[in-house]
Amino acid sequence: FLVPGSDRTRIAVASSLRHLGSGGARAAAMPAIRREKTNKQNRHNPMGGGTIKVPSAGGAAVATNDAGSRLTLGGMSLPTNKKHGQHLLKNPGIIEKIVAASDIKPSDTVFEIGPGTGNLTMRLLESAKKVVAHEIDPRMAAEVRKRAINAGRSNLEVHETDVLRGKWPIFDVCTANLPYQISSPFTFKLLAHRPLFRCAVLMFQKEFAERLIAKVGEKQYGRLAVNTALFVKVSCVCKVSKGSFTPPPEVDSMVVRVVPRDPPIQVDFREWDGLMRICFSRKRKTLRSSFLTKDTMRTLEDNYKTWCALMGEKPNKEPMKNKVLEVLSTLELTEQRAIRIDLDTYFRLLLEFNRRGIHFSNMAAGARVGDSADAKGVEPPMDLFVDDAPDEGGDDDGDDADMAD
Repeated sequence: FLVPGSDRTRIAVASSLRHLGSGGARAAAMPAIRREKTNKQNRHNPMGGGTIKVPSAGGAAVATNDAGSRLTLGGMSLPTNKKHGQHLLKNPGIIEKIVAASDIKPSDTVFEIGPGTGNLTMRLLESAKKVVAHEIDPRMAAEVRKRAINAGRSNLEVHETDVLRGKWPIFDVCTANLPYQISSPFTFKLLAHRPLFRCAVLMFQKEFAERLIAKVGEKQYGRLAVNTALFVKVSCVCKVSKGSFTPPPEVDSMVVRVVPRDPPIQVDFREWDGLMRICFSRKRKTLRSSFLTKDTMRTLEDNYKTWCALMGEKPNKEPMKNKVLEVLSTLELTEQRAIRIDLDTYFRLLLEFNRRGIHFSNMAAGARVGDSADAKGVEPPMDLFVDDAPDEGGDDDGDDADMAD
């Protein structure tokens, strides 16, 4: 039927949605609004539109479409906060997969980031001894508290805080439906967290997750995958379509399971990061091509002279190019490409370079060679988990004007 005063809008009644609340109560039918694309703003709305209605009894959030993206909480209609990247998970099948992958024990404390209106939270409360949630939006925090109280749950603790700035609890399991813009800094903080947790089940943008779990030789394999492997083992739980959220994001997602290495691999992070930046600067090029650029040769030469001065040794006058080629040749890596080299081989490469006095960080600026990950003052750099831009270059090394003579 036509809405009075409008000759464009038609309203069709869609099928009822079953909400995700622990009580299993049913939500009202969802009217799906179909609108003609009358202007540029409608054609390019990245949020997709949507209202989230939460029953007064504290039931699960139910999505309806309208011209904007809004929340109806406690009888008030409020816009979703685009700055916080609010996309609420509504697919019960995905929620069950997250809970199953978390393998929560009755004695566990679960740390949940971004509970939203509590669809996942209510399932976690059933299994865990305690759930500590960090929610930056006070409206969402109030709603998830209300749902827990109405369901008779007293094992929920909600903090209205930014997860990147707030103090984290000691926890056994972490679950997170993250705003995608904080994926890298959150990953850094999670993997540096002590004491170690048992596992984390995290929702990431699909492209970021694919780079996180990439294996040797795969297109997405890069610095992010190699550096993450120093700390944890990561596996895919499931892929998640845009339609599993309200409002739908622009991209698909993926749930991954993260299990820390215990004990973690010991490495000088400054040295490791320097090596990785050279190798993956052009990951489809041979290592010979990546190392023999003028800038890299100059940096390694400067670092070598600094190291010799600190060690009280006389510098070897052999050209740095010859030193580097000798190391690559010893490990049979001269014509290998970064995308096809595994973690263990990179460790061997770093040790061989360091053994010959060749270093990838300014030795006068900080940690000593050989300092472990737990040594005082030696921490992984924050950009260790920054997602690399895709390397679309081919395998042809060709002639580089930047190559050292």
